[in-house]
Amino acid sequence: MYVIEDEIHAEPQEGQFDTRAQAIAELRRRAALSWDEAPNRAPCADWRGCGRSYEVVEYDDTARPWKEFSRELVLEISADGVRWVTDE
Repeated sequence: MYVIEDEIHAEPQEGQFDTRAQAIAELRRRAALSWDEAPNRAPCADWRGCGRSYEVVEYDDTARPWKEFSRELVLEISADGVRWVTDE
């Protein structure tokens, strides 16, 4: 199972995905949105000077607690623009 997390704010994002490709598709959707609109608008008080740093995290959700398999920084979004960290 895959989830998207905002590494900067230690904030899990809504949604769980069966495949990495589905999580990446959600990040493509977010990359097309403005940096200052939900869900891209950062939750901090200084959101205008901040941004999002999205990671795709793979978990074994059959384990209790979930066991993390991998974590990969994929996308950064801020007032400076969109930056794909991986070649997607």
